[in-house]
Amino acid sequence: MKYKACIFDFDLTLADSSPGILICFKHTLEKFGCPIPDDLTIYKTIGLTLVDGFDVLTGIKNNPLREQMREEYTRKADEVMSAQTYFYDDTLRILEGLRGAGVKVGILSTKLRYRIVESFEMKIGSLPVDEIIGAEDVGAAKPDPSGLLMMIRRLGVSKEQALYVGDSYIDAQTAMAAGVDFAATATGSTSAEELMKYPNVWVGKSLTEIFSAINNNA
Repeated sequence: MKYKACIFDFDLTLADSSPGILICFKHTLEKFGCPIPDDLTIYKTIGLTLVDGFDVLTGIKNNPLREQMREEYTRKADEVMSAQTYFYDDTLRILEGLRGAGVKVGILSTKLRYRIVESFEMKIGSLPVDEIIGAEDVGAAKPDPSGLLMMIRRLGVSKEQALYVGDSYIDAQTAMAAGVDFAATATGSTSAEELMKYPNVWVGKSLTEIFSAINNNA
């Protein structure tokens, strides 16, 4: 494999956390007296920052209550999110396989870092990555490339030696803005057809398919 570092999005790339996300959004919207959209509408906000997600779901741009909503969502997520997060069957094998081959592994997510750590510890019992950059670690969220570039520096590789793996158009835009190779797993709300419109080395249905293809084409 030509890459010395693989950096992953978290939600819907490594794990399906949508059950917990739906619970937390519905709880918060109800508490603030807002109409609750259907599950698919909420699902499609995964990958956005929480405050942007609340703007979409309330239909109010720069909602003056967006920060209070974020805080309430976080309180509910502290109760339910990690228990309602389910890693894909091949996640641990892929991450451990990369590290065993000497490839550095990072996670870049709009999710809070401590939540990612908690989810791994609760569901897998280990933390099979080298670095995690979460929402609290960056000044600007994806698709701003600063978080991805920060991760590359932390892992000690060049942009040309790194691969970013995600599930959404936001991840694709992040990689493109950073000038980093991108691979997509169509496990989120962005279709494979849409993901193919962005520069990529592979678009697949799973992490296993992506890395099998990359290794075979190396």
